[in-house]
Amino acid sequence: MKLTKKILVNLALLNILIISQDTTACTRVVYNGLNGMILTARSMDWKTDIPANLWIFPRGMQRNGEAGDSSVKWKSKYGSVITSSWDIASSDGMNEKGLVSNLLWLAESDFPKFEKNGTRKGLSVSLWSQYTLDNFATVAEAVAAFEKDDFSVVSSHIPGTDIFATVHLSISDQTGDNAILEYINGKLVIHHDKKFVVMTNSPIFEEQLAINSYWKGIPGTIMLPGTNRAADRFTRASYYIDAIPKTDNTRVATASVFGVIRNCSVPLGISSPTEPNISSTRWRTVADQKNLIYYFDNVLNPNVIWVEFSKIDFSEKSKTRKLSLENNENYSGESLINFKAAQPFKFAGLD
Repeated sequence: MKLTKKILVNLALLNILIISQDTTACTRVVYNGLNGMILTARSMDWKTDIPANLWIFPRGMQRNGEAGDSSVKWKSKYGSVITSSWDIASSDGMNEKGLVSNLLWLAESDFPKFEKNGTRKGLSVSLWSQYTLDNFATVAEAVAAFEKDDFSVVSSHIPGTDIFATVHLSISDQTGDNAILEYINGKLVIHHDKKFVVMTNSPIFEEQLAINSYWKGIPGTIMLPGTNRAADRFTRASYYIDAIPKTDNTRVATASVFGVIRNCSVPLGISSPTEPNISSTRWRTVADQKNLIYYFDNVLNPNVIWVEFSKIDFSEKSKTRKLSLENNENYSGESLINFKAAQPFKFAGLD
């Protein structure tokens, strides 16, 4: 009786917290296994098709923040493999040091006011993930740099749409360290701790943690929230990432982590007339940060593909290469051979 009463109370409190949530969906989760086995998985959920391609970027690429004359400028220190969205942004990826970055939607994001061509340096949000992969080897390194507040991450409309890009960034590294970066009320808020292994969308991360705390006292074998809401996916991901076996067996760990991220995915074609923002999962990635293998899973294809960093030439003399996936091209297994030399895409700038 006591457990039943506690469940009812928790459900009532949880309902109050999530009743007004936006349900645009994506999930990110980090697995800590044995002997340095770290994997980061994420799903990309979107209302319509969101064409993705895989890119190999070498070291030494000259970039700018696409924010006008005052854009941040840099030369990439590390090579990376990334997943693009519409070939205007890096949405997900891992660099050669095992640092992983994931961009997820956050409706509550409020980026700082920014004067294009003004005195303050700027970085377009389309490059936020790529800037991190290009410049840092660890989470601690990235957090220390972002805390200096040397420039503003600024946003704009997704080209050709009336959708203003509101996202937050998660990063993880080979040690299992984690950080969540969000712009709230125009200020950068950083949550930095190894325990922050799960992130979804709304609400802001601090409130995601509060919602999840209500479920901590309820055994997952008795009840887990099952809807597509961000809060429910956060709770399921938190439970299952702890419940799956802790192992250093690459095959078992990868399969287990894929199982968790698929459990938090939204079946293709799912929609709701009362919740029009519920989005179907379009693709998933799993980054093996110990063995440096990057997996990609397109829901419209039967095969998971991957690339092994040990086979990639990331030197400055090497070329940018692209694996076309935007037309649901079907590959299987290790797919480095299918990458083709290509000119880098242009990141989206400000309106």
